[in-house]
Amino acid sequence: MCPHAIEDETPAPDGESCSLCSPSLDDLGVRLHDGTATLRVWSQNASAIELVIFDETDLDWETAQLALERRPGGVWEITTELLQPGTRYALRVDGAHSPGNTFNPETLLLDPYGRGLAQGDGYEEWRSVVIADGFDWGDVTKPQTPLDRTVIYEGHVKGLTKRHPGVPPALHGTYAGVANPAMIEYYRELGITAVELLPVQAFASEPRLLDRGLTNYWGYNTLNFFTPHTAYATEEARKGGPEAVLREFKGMVKLLHEAGIEVILDVVYNHTNEEGIGGPRTSLRGIDNALYYRQQPDGSYIDTTGCGNTLNTATPAAARLVLDSLRYWTTEMQVDGFRFDLATALGRDEGNAYTPEHPLLQAIRTDPVLAGAKIIAEPWDVGLGGWQTGNFPTGWSEWNDRYRDRVRNFWLSDIDYARRASAPTGIGGFANRLAGSANTFSDERGPLASINFVTSHDGFTLHDLVSYDVKHNEANGENNHDGADMNRAFNHGAEGPTDDPAILAARRKAMRNLLGTLMLSAGVPMLTAGDEFGRTQRGNNNAYCQDSALSWLNWEHEPWQQDLLAHATLLTRLRDENPALRPLLYARLGEHIPNASVMDWFDQDGETMEVEQWNDPRNRTLQYVAASTPDKEAFNRILLMVHGTESPIDVRLPALEGVTRYVSLWSSADERPSAVETVHRPGDVIALPGTSMRLFRAE
Repeated sequence: MCPHAIEDETPAPDGESCSLCSPSLDDLGVRLHDGTATLRVWSQNASAIELVIFDETDLDWETAQLALERRPGGVWEITTELLQPGTRYALRVDGAHSPGNTFNPETLLLDPYGRGLAQGDGYEEWRSVVIADGFDWGDVTKPQTPLDRTVIYEGHVKGLTKRHPGVPPALHGTYAGVANPAMIEYYRELGITAVELLPVQAFASEPRLLDRGLTNYWGYNTLNFFTPHTAYATEEARKGGPEAVLREFKGMVKLLHEAGIEVILDVVYNHTNEEGIGGPRTSLRGIDNALYYRQQPDGSYIDTTGCGNTLNTATPAAARLVLDSLRYWTTEMQVDGFRFDLATALGRDEGNAYTPEHPLLQAIRTDPVLAGAKIIAEPWDVGLGGWQTGNFPTGWSEWNDRYRDRVRNFWLSDIDYARRASAPTGIGGFANRLAGSANTFSDERGPLASINFVTSHDGFTLHDLVSYDVKHNEANGENNHDGADMNRAFNHGAEGPTDDPAILAARRKAMRNLLGTLMLSAGVPMLTAGDEFGRTQRGNNNAYCQDSALSWLNWEHEPWQQDLLAHATLLTRLRDENPALRPLLYARLGEHIPNASVMDWFDQDGETMEVEQWNDPRNRTLQYVAASTPDKEAFNRILLMVHGTESPIDVRLPALEGVTRYVSLWSSADERPSAVETVHRPGDVIALPGTSMRLFRAE
């Protein structure tokens, strides 16, 4: 059985394996050939489609109108010499009026498969542009970093470099800036292996934001699935047109690949910028609203995204649109992976229920064109049954919100609670997350299914997480009603800025504990750009509309920020050097499983943890020993001490068979990492300050 099979109202022609693989859906958009071009557009319900050609400089001047002919499978087609590289064009689509359809033959629409965009005057004045794909990649290939050695750095194209003093001003906030030598040197020194960029597929700001003088800074409002966002290109590239923008994007990828850095894109296929009925009409709504968007029988939208519409991936054409877009970015743009925003929405069937067997989810992981790509789900949406952490198919990794919440609780909200009463929970749940979240992901998927994160673009920064109890989003113009109310944050005694040295010291240590946990946990760590040096958004936990210094990274650092950066850099190096910290598989008691770290757990006295100690709120101290079972790297064993109360404690190093000494590698209690590796013996007593961690190599 074909893994792409999707039920469709229209039977597939004889010989076709399934409707998602249907040849009738092949080669949509513009294909150049023999000095001419063929345009193919899918619309099952249209009665007529017209191609409109525009003047190169005046996007309101129509120079030609040509009718497309209907072909089998709901595809409309035309071959014409008028479509050449650089041609500006749009579509007019007509059809019967009925519940679910919103045809208007006066509306100019974008080609969903258009490879380039040009914008005229006004919010909806967009035109598709014919692109001649091609780029000299030379001998540069994808780094293909193994998932266990991957460290993801989530950042925003503009925010990363807008204020960077080492990046030339002309490149600030651009694709070229992201790959500038100053940035590449920084990535490599920090030790990250992949840059995950917030949406770079062309997007538009919502009219409601524009009316308030704001813009959609994050970009989760896709206009077109095939085109890089023009505003992130340099002024020179923008003046050169869509082809030049495309070259700059590809040039960024090439330079990053030369440096061994992968490029992962945050992609938004769950909805489009067209919002709800009555919103902007730019493409899919005017082409075949009834089949591109999820709807009730009366034509009202089923919105599982909170953005007004949901792409209906239960229909072959919508699912194929997503798959073809992924193939394009993987091949033509050479990107290395994708993080799928609100991925649960993509896995909903014709009854709007999520299923991990959804043909699109299966196709993404089995498609040969996508082989080797890193596939990451944000495993939730806002619809019924939307929270699906741990329930995506094998081959997918997932943002692990359970990891995020447990780690925040342990180091922050539990400590806050303990100051007023006693710690509400023990260390068992935290230890589970540290060891790879085996209670969330199946044995078959293993710890690398977990994308571990403490913060992301959405929410408090690391600095703000330890500096504010509540959100401060007044600048967004929504009366502080937007953004999450449950943050598991702890301000350590003062809300926001303070001069109290004790509070500031406690905050710095909390940040070191959170960074240390992230980098020393089994799974794949994702670091939010700027957290490594404690950037702040002044308590705004939903800065999606803040295109300003509030969201741009500030590269001028105070001494304490330099110290924190030194910790982050050391932690990524230690993770790389110690394979016991990055197992590929879960260990099983009594079995030797290559690439699965064998884990042992000891209490503060160096004795094996007893069952009753795991969840006892009075016990928040443990020693975690992980021994690698590598098939390629040398044997390695580490010991990590974790102490989760504010009172200091003495911890005795355990006696382990084959271990004669412990070499100290890192301590979260140090304001700046120590360059001295001290040596200790089994049975030695280590004095641990309150709320701290310490890492040793066991030899």
